[in-house]
Amino acid sequence: MDEQEFMRGRVYGADHEDASPQPGRVYAELVGGPLDGLLLDVTLPPGQELPGEVALPTELGAYGAGGRALYAVAGQGRLRWKGDAP
Repeated sequence: MDEQEFMRGRVYGADHEDASPQPGRVYAELVGGPLDGLLLDVTLPPGQELPGEVALPTELGAYGAGGRALYAVAGQGRLRWKGDAP
């Protein structure tokens, strides 16, 4: 199993021991880019909406440590990669 297969279906930002989706939470799949295949917890309080774009800290992008991967809402439970930022 390669690293990409290992990461698929795991929750971004979760501890390695408990990176599985949790009951009662809402997740969006990250599509493309350095975080491809991970799930992002997008559970929000009632009345709040997900912003159109999120910047997720990652060491895996073009800028290495301290960089961010930019993802935009793509509909149907997905966020699509738009690029990397310092």
